[in-house]
Amino acid sequence: MDVQALSPEVIQDTNAAPTPTDAVPADLIDNLISSSLDSSILAFSDEWFAPASNLTNPKPPIRRPGVFVPTGAWYDGWETRRHNPEPYDWVIIKLGVASGRVKGVEIDTAFFDGNHAEAVEIQGCFEAGEDADTKVTGKEYTGWRQVLGHRECGPTQRQAWKVEDGSEVTHVRLCMFPDGGIARFRLYGQVVPVFPTAMDRGVELSSALLGGMVVSASEQHFGSNKSNLILPGRGVDMGGGWETRRSRDPGHVDWAIVRLGARGTVKRIIVDTAFYRGNFPQAMKIDACDCGEETPNAADPGWKEVVGVQKLGPDQEHQYAGSCLNSVAGAAFTHLKLTIIPDGGVKRFRVFGTRV
Repeated sequence: MDVQALSPEVIQDTNAAPTPTDAVPADLIDNLISSSLDSSILAFSDEWFAPASNLTNPKPPIRRPGVFVPTGAWYDGWETRRHNPEPYDWVIIKLGVASGRVKGVEIDTAFFDGNHAEAVEIQGCFEAGEDADTKVTGKEYTGWRQVLGHRECGPTQRQAWKVEDGSEVTHVRLCMFPDGGIARFRLYGQVVPVFPTAMDRGVELSSALLGGMVVSASEQHFGSNKSNLILPGRGVDMGGGWETRRSRDPGHVDWAIVRLGARGTVKRIIVDTAFYRGNFPQAMKIDACDCGEETPNAADPGWKEVVGVQKLGPDQEHQYAGSCLNSVAGAAFTHLKLTIIPDGGVKRFRVFGTRV
């Protein structure tokens, strides 16, 4: 079988406009169904032309004109066959977190033009327990409730809408009228974490799965997202971390501030430079503060040094615990600041401890 080699001219980015900030304030919320959070496609009505799993890909959609697969033209999205006899096609997705409060919805039909979805509706439900996935995918299930009403899509457009009631859900169903294609589906909201009952049980306080959030950063060049720092796992390549541009000024540093999922003590920290081999930071330091609900500035005087300047190496986990930690005895924190010296890339920043 011949495989067509794809040049950079053939693979095209969407160049879609940013999500409207009045609809989806991206710095304050997470994409609850991103595949980076281990969300799951549980069931779908059809995926003849392109798989439903593309919907939750965190990367922007791309186009490959002239590339064909056995079912037809290649599309980076979910596309169903024509002439749907039912009112709509559908896909059921399990959130990548225990549950979340929905604040906004984004539908991107990038490059679907003439085969795009005409409209969508979003439904949600809250189901816990071992049989929850089986329950919500059953034909007899009646627990779906409206999250977002009927919205028109249009060809190759990226649109976002606020969700006012903040419904807490564990699963969502995207209904596409009557059939066609959607490139990406993003469900923005606040993580509702499920912590161990025992307060003294250690957890990864910084994890996005437990409500951690990267609230600010000095910059995030090269298309990297600061929120990647607190995702689960170590990723599959250099593209899934936080990387800043090369600095030319003496004394330059870059930084990222993480709000923990819960106020707690700090027992262990990991700074992971996985896949960063020629572009890892030369060194780093870590500070912490107890700021309540307020978001501290990088220059805030309330920061306390937790880990002094430490040299970093390429493609490895650097762990700090015990005598490597300063100012942690008897202290609790809400935010931590990772400072990299002078610049470079970090894959993950993990903070372990106990809730207070």
